[in-house]
Amino acid sequence: MTQLLLRIFVRNYKNTADPAVHFAIGSFAGTVGTACNILLFLLKLVAGWLSGSVSVIADAMNNLMDASSSIVTLLGFRMARKPADKTHPYGHARYEYIAGLAVAVAMLFVALELASSSLEKVFKPTAVDFSMVTLMILLCSIAVKLWMAAFYNTLSRRISSTALKAAAADSLNDVLASSAILAGCLAEYFFRIHIDGWVGLLVSVLIFRTGCLTARDTVSLLIGKQADTEFIRTLRERILSHEDILGIHDLLIHDYGPGQCFASVHVELSADVQPIQCHDTLDHIEREVLDELNVHLVIHFDPVSIRDPELPELHRMLTEILAGIHPELSLHDLHITRLDGSTSLLFDLSLPYALTPQQEDIRTRINEALAAQGKDYQTVICFDGE
Repeated sequence: MTQLLLRIFVRNYKNTADPAVHFAIGSFAGTVGTACNILLFLLKLVAGWLSGSVSVIADAMNNLMDASSSIVTLLGFRMARKPADKTHPYGHARYEYIAGLAVAVAMLFVALELASSSLEKVFKPTAVDFSMVTLMILLCSIAVKLWMAAFYNTLSRRISSTALKAAAADSLNDVLASSAILAGCLAEYFFRIHIDGWVGLLVSVLIFRTGCLTARDTVSLLIGKQADTEFIRTLRERILSHEDILGIHDLLIHDYGPGQCFASVHVELSADVQPIQCHDTLDHIEREVLDELNVHLVIHFDPVSIRDPELPELHRMLTEILAGIHPELSLHDLHITRLDGSTSLLFDLSLPYALTPQQEDIRTRINEALAAQGKDYQTVICFDGE
């Protein structure tokens, strides 16, 4: 169903790397969500008024807030499409993350309002006039929200959208809420058990939890979350697929929102390669990564001497020493300088952030291990966090 709608309303919907397609799919999702939620709000408002159920009316208000959230999502996609300018040279794509955060805040607001009205019903319970109309409306709501959750999930995966992922989670919450309300109404109708207020309270807790989780995820993106592991692996493999590349390190990825990804990396090539040839190779990689992964990549060239006969043995020795200290330690940019009868080893050492406080201890252990093997070298180590 989702694929059919995309074919009808979104041109070139498969080319999700294109910012225009990303915007079109996001706008389409926001429009569909707004229409569905307004319809459900009106239906549940009628059902709540007819039955006198506070939980049904609260669920109707929840759908009204969902419609507002869909409009916010739609505005977020529209604002994210604004081109870069002097004030924001990396574009405005993070507006989409802000839209996701707005949806999370709306969830929290609805949860608190629902909890308030439900507590009132807990202490002052009143009978619910359950009817076939209410039953059909609640069943219709559950079916529609199940479809919307699948709809948003499909589109969020297609364009990697945090806002649509938040909308999918909210739709699943609504399924749980409507199901709980229906169960409460049926219990009261058949067994005369007044649990309408308790059901509303349970629903508010579920909505509040999802709102907190969604807010956490979107805030994490806004303050600079680490890139996805699979994406990092793909980018590394794309760079290393070129036979001239000996190795890469210091890969930094900066996410300025969907379609606005910037990265920098240090690439090792043989020092014997002509500078013009190095430039052509790296320039080609940058264009390739932009075309295939939509990443604006800047590459720093690190020349590696492959002719020094002592270098391979030292690299092997240091690798073994590092493995004995911690399995996640790795070195790069190894150079040897010989001056006035003394030999210095210069290299960069990548270590996990958790080991950063142990830098001096690691340096001491490396020097002691080299001395134990009869290597009287002066080490100059530059530590890189990973």
